[in-house]
Amino acid sequence: MKDLKKLAPLALVLLGVACNHTKKSDQSETQQTGAMPPESTLIFERGEKINSPNFTGGTVCLKNLVSADSVNQTAVGSVTFEPGARTRWHSHPAGQIILALDGEGYYQEEGKGKVVVKKGETVKCPENVPHWHGASVDSHFVQVAITGRQKGETVWLSEVTDEEYRK
Repeated sequence: MKDLKKLAPLALVLLGVACNHTKKSDQSETQQTGAMPPESTLIFERGEKINSPNFTGGTVCLKNLVSADSVNQTAVGSVTFEPGARTRWHSHPAGQIILALDGEGYYQEEGKGKVVVKKGETVKCPENVPHWHGASVDSHFVQVAITGRQKGETVWLSEVTDEEYRK
């Protein structure tokens, strides 16, 4: 019995190392392939696939976290883009804030150059400024979008062409 008590801490350490190794392997595989991240690594659930012409270039999933209502007119959602997936050009009458949670994405305002957005970075989308955002060519991108609805819904515009996306 004494020997078992001595081995218990060692077993816990080995179990911890094994679990940590598995998690790192999952993450490195995701980073190498650029595929959608495993559900187990996400902060929020991936949500449902978006079937809308406002998203192109690949699969995009949305998990609504907060719906705008009469008490709080701000919508919050976690959006997961597979590599190459993106929004159309669009604008928000009350602006938007993007919090990058994982992967690498792009953000571009009309008339400006494309910006690379990485995990831990934020983007403040000004009111009524046409822009688009999505995953980079080689990586998935997970964002939390905080969108004011006080002045109206999102205004969807033209599709981001492959040329614009790759520029």
